[in-house]
Amino acid sequence: MRLRALANFAHNNLLLTANTTTTTNTRSKSLLSFRVPFFIRNHTMSGSDQSPSFSTPRMVVKKVLAKSQSEGDGAVVRRAIGISELRNLDPFLMLDDFSVSPPAGFPDHPHRGFETVTYVLQGGITHQDFAGHKGTIGVGDVQWMTAGRGIVHSEMPAGPGRNNGLQLWINLARKDKMVEPNYQELLSKEIKRAENDGVEVRVIAGETMGVSSPVYTRTPTFYFDFTLQPKAVLHQSIPEGWTSFVYIIEGEGVFGSAHASAHHILVLGPGDGVSVCNKSSEKLRFVLIGGQPINEPVVQHGPFVMNTQAEIEQTIRDYHYGQNGFESAKSWSSQ
Repeated sequence: MRLRALANFAHNNLLLTANTTTTTNTRSKSLLSFRVPFFIRNHTMSGSDQSPSFSTPRMVVKKVLAKSQSEGDGAVVRRAIGISELRNLDPFLMLDDFSVSPPAGFPDHPHRGFETVTYVLQGGITHQDFAGHKGTIGVGDVQWMTAGRGIVHSEMPAGPGRNNGLQLWINLARKDKMVEPNYQELLSKEIKRAENDGVEVRVIAGETMGVSSPVYTRTPTFYFDFTLQPKAVLHQSIPEGWTSFVYIIEGEGVFGSAHASAHHILVLGPGDGVSVCNKSSEKLRFVLIGGQPINEPVVQHGPFVMNTQAEIEQTIRDYHYGQNGFESAKSWSSQ
């Protein structure tokens, strides 16, 4: 019974609450190009005598180590957002650094009311959904999925060995929660890159260092994958008023005045930019992500994220009875 499956899917997870109600939480190809809806200036410098282009540097206001936990069917994730230490980071709902090897994975499960961004770092992930979309994303590829009014899908390892990546959940505003589902997929070779003075960036969303991503972000978002060689320095502008954070994939560095190493998430405070320095002898790799806060109530039950408890209850009924976006849910299962 799918309602029981949903309950089991949500059982082990605990997540963010928003401005009002707290609930229990957990977890084709249509390539579309849109004009990037915002612009971010960036300058990179390797010398300490250079000055940043912003006036108010952001400092680290919270530092959390993402600890391993079980998720899905035998998979392991390091959850950085959506844990007791970091529940609310509007507009971001969850960040998982996942690792999965066959036969483990993330079998059939639903979503409504937000977007998922899957970025593969090692191996690959095969995706199928109840509308007939299917495909595999490999190393360096990105899938930006708008669940909108409803998707049921599976995410399983594409091959033997370790399959690793990041999955970010981004909330949608009330006006966008019931839009039709949509996919934007970028192959690694299609992701724009830039390099200057020991700093390399892959632009997944937004614009920096003179290059931009074609990804359309309903919730205004930037997503940069930076690699700093030893002794390199980055000064990155960030829109004032936006939520922003760093997740360190590899190495260690100094962010503002805070030192941090792999698997830490760093929440940045107010300001219009951040400075990062790699003082080590090894490369530093991290993602810098930011988004415009939605400032709406968040009520979350497992993979459903709405604005009120009544909307959550309606979503559970829709999923159970196969209606209002979940018409194919009862008859579909992944292969």
